[in-house]
Amino acid sequence: MLTERAEELLESLWTAAEAGGASEAERDEAAEKELVAAGAADFGPGGGIRLTPTGESLGRDVVRRHRLAERLLADVLDVRGALMDETACAFEHVLHRDIADRICAMLGHPRISPHGHEIPPGPCCERGTAESPLVAPLSRLAPGQKGVLAYLHASDPQHLQKIMALGLLPGATIELVQSFPAFLFRVGHSEFAVDRTIADEMFVRIGSGQAQPSA
Repeated sequence: MLTERAEELLESLWTAAEAGGASEAERDEAAEKELVAAGAADFGPGGGIRLTPTGESLGRDVVRRHRLAERLLADVLDVRGALMDETACAFEHVLHRDIADRICAMLGHPRISPHGHEIPPGPCCERGTAESPLVAPLSRLAPGQKGVLAYLHASDPQHLQKIMALGLLPGATIELVQSFPAFLFRVGHSEFAVDRTIADEMFVRIGSGQAQPSA
């Protein structure tokens, strides 16, 4: 088990590598020595610390827990801003990997954090397991099911523009009316139709007491 300081350094080094830059974290000799002793890091020719393959795996796991915590706070608990960031930092150090997988499944295996960063997938994502997810794509809702639009994840900017052009923003209450031949849903007194590609990119926080999403 690594200390929180060592995990914070792991996260900083991993996210810096993800962004293709250098870590901006202040030098922490104690955390560096801990990572080196654990085989998670070593020192390069210039004296800078760098992750080993073991460290890359551990850092990826820390980052995954952090970003899943952000998603849980934003989508289920409606906690945002600085409080979300602060709480997610605390969560990442106490979430066991198995619990993180349960959260991931509950959230419908989200692929992007509230800050727009990719959430590293876990084994549960590869299996595609989902235990009564609280957040799911619109395409997985059953007709008559209601929820709140939690977030949008459009890989194509044109898809995002199309969704935004409908006037749909996170927080809007949605009810799926039908799923064939197009996904017809109601927001207030207005109805909209989108294809499966768009419906796959609209993630809905399912309301309590609603039917579970279809397979």
